[in-house]
Amino acid sequence: MSMEEKKIENGSGDFGDSHKRLNMYACASVVAASVIFALYGYVMAVMTGVLLFIKEDLQLSDLQVQFSVGLLHMSALPACMTAGRIVDYIGRRYTIILTAIIFLVGSVLMGYGPSYPILMIGLSISGIGLGFSLIVAPVYCAEISPPSHRGFLTSFLEVSTNAGIALGYVSNYFFGKLSIRLGWRLMLVVHAVPSLALVALMLNWVESPRWLVMQGRVGEARKVLLLVSNTKEEAEQRLKEIKVAVGIDEKCTQDIVQVPNRTRNGGGAFREMFCKPTPPVRRILIAAVGVHAFQQLSGVGAILLYCPRIFETIGVTDQSKMLLATVGMGLSKLVFAVMSVFLLDRVGRRLLLLISSGVMAVSLLGLGSVLTLVENSNRENLGWALGFAIVATYTYVAFMTIGSGPVTWVYSSEILPLRLRAQGLSICVAVNRIIDMTMATSFISIYKMMTMGGTFFMLAGINVVAWSFYYFFLPETKGRSLEDMETIFGKRFKPNCNNGA
Repeated sequence: MSMEEKKIENGSGDFGDSHKRLNMYACASVVAASVIFALYGYVMAVMTGVLLFIKEDLQLSDLQVQFSVGLLHMSALPACMTAGRIVDYIGRRYTIILTAIIFLVGSVLMGYGPSYPILMIGLSISGIGLGFSLIVAPVYCAEISPPSHRGFLTSFLEVSTNAGIALGYVSNYFFGKLSIRLGWRLMLVVHAVPSLALVALMLNWVESPRWLVMQGRVGEARKVLLLVSNTKEEAEQRLKEIKVAVGIDEKCTQDIVQVPNRTRNGGGAFREMFCKPTPPVRRILIAAVGVHAFQQLSGVGAILLYCPRIFETIGVTDQSKMLLATVGMGLSKLVFAVMSVFLLDRVGRRLLLLISSGVMAVSLLGLGSVLTLVENSNRENLGWALGFAIVATYTYVAFMTIGSGPVTWVYSSEILPLRLRAQGLSICVAVNRIIDMTMATSFISIYKMMTMGGTFFMLAGINVVAWSFYYFFLPETKGRSLEDMETIFGKRFKPNCNNGA
């Protein structure tokens, strides 16, 4: 390999050491957009406590509780499917603003919640916000970030999600000390404040340069790239690559360029992905959908949502202690999410997935074993079982957070070509939501049918299958330009390559 090829492989191009410096404007842009994932994380975590209290306050059955969770995910599904076109049509920035407004309306309705039907309406609206957030934030962050720091910056989404989850668990613990009628309503309404703040923030922020080029607004894209790049040369090189990807002559110097409506609005994306995809596009789609499917099949959604029931199986009956245990889990997730930020561009996406899925499988195997022992014993002198179960659960959550959690969003948002990114990601997230919804709404029924321990043995086996998929089908992408991904997936893949590809 020539020196020039090595520079390109490492994402350095001809920019000397300038690519090594973190651009603070790009960082601020990603942090701003990541707030939308904090709202997503908060809503998902706060439901853990809400489910405990609405069952008692509104006199709900287990079936109604499962339906409440399912409705949140069911309303997210059509939102995922339509968000890709909306993101391509009105832009990444305005879609973030729209999503924040949806979260705001949903939080007010859920917090008001005088009856089960009103609560369901609020959950449905919040579910739409969830669906939109899962599409627009990864697309915006991937497109605004330079190649050398894309893993670092895009993984802020996972940090933001886990910050939201930790705040949700803390909210559960403290508001849970209030009266039942007031506590769960405050849990749900409090995230209206950051939703409103995000609207104000994004009204004054920049649009994705790649979306601007898709609209033919090359001059505006150049101004944004000058802000999010360290040098003028780096900005011009990134602009040249984007223009080539969109189909604009790289030598064109016009600020406004006419592009086909199909390019501007993302028309024909689904046909290219599913009717006559090229071999690289087919491999990209399999990889992107696969990481999303296995992220949810690993059982993370069900464990985070129903962890109080796991602890209850071992003998913890006090609601305050259950919620305190979830606070510790949320803080653990946040710590490991911060660690993942510094590992994605150093260790690489593929290796993190392999490590995390392996440890997750072992943790679930241990958790399944101890729960099986508890379920088949007289439950006396089993204090050690509680400690072991908490350690196994925390370990599982920690390694999911350091690997599968952030890598899924970074990897899927960066490998999809620009013309397919928003709508391709909508397919991935739709699969993610369908599996998450299925796991969340069926978890109680499954563990009642095959025991809690047997359920975790099953999840351990799924994680073994996930490890095999990551090993045999995913090439490494760290440090590569977004416009290089079709080339990477067009090459013959060898799992044992030294470069991880």
